[in-house]
Amino acid sequence: MKGFIASAVISVVFCATSLSAQGVTKYVRYAYNGTDSYGVLKGNAIHELRGDIFETVELTGRTVALANVKLLIPVQPSKIIAVGFNYRSHLGDREPALYPGLFAKYPTSLIATGEEIVFPPGAHNVHYEGEMVLVIGRRARHVSREAALDYVFGVTAGNDVSERDWQSGDLQWFRAKASDTFGPLGPAVVRGLNPDDLLLQTRVNGEVRQSQRTSDLFFDSSDIISYVTQFVTLEPGDVIYTGTPGATQAMQPGDVVEIELEGVGILRNTIADADTP
Repeated sequence: MKGFIASAVISVVFCATSLSAQGVTKYVRYAYNGTDSYGVLKGNAIHELRGDIFETVELTGRTVALANVKLLIPVQPSKIIAVGFNYRSHLGDREPALYPGLFAKYPTSLIATGEEIVFPPGAHNVHYEGEMVLVIGRRARHVSREAALDYVFGVTAGNDVSERDWQSGDLQWFRAKASDTFGPLGPAVVRGLNPDDLLLQTRVNGEVRQSQRTSDLFFDSSDIISYVTQFVTLEPGDVIYTGTPGATQAMQPGDVVEIELEGVGILRNTIADADTP
């Protein structure tokens, strides 16, 4: 969106072409004066959009200061897919899988930057998992590896919050991975970055706990998208958490957890006191 003039109304058409051919644009979804909107973030100003960011949008000419809005989860997916054990540094002594190990989270797990992660009753061993998240831009079914990046709208940061005791003891990862607030996402969706070479860092109370480039993913973005779409049709706005690097540790009430993805920004959440029924 080069040459943007705030007072103009300019049509911007999204065509799902290769990410490498796009300029870098940072999209946010936000609440302001009782209305939820999409906008393009430039510096500390949000330029309001009208329309569906996955189809055609207009710049309305209105701007608002970032400091004056509440950032929301950047997209509202119908499906949240996640990949486990996808960094060599996170595998430990495990043998690499022959294909991506997938599981699902739920839209009700999603929270925005600035919101609280709340441990559900009985959760005691809850870990962070900083991740790059792919945002799908158009309907994807039976996609080849070679064409996979054409279906990516952009990337954002995520935290695949995980209760390790439940993860190891339950039949499935329903509550361990998909409990309410266990899917922080944001703060923005950025279009035009190379998803397969970005620095990902996790900090807890300012201390770096994870730091690795997405080039170290065992299954890269194209592998993941192609594999997922052989079984599940992805729709615009659906997201894929791509895996976490290195080791993780338990979080405690009061901790501030930051996931920073190069070119995207910082997803920041505080751990609240445990939820009680």
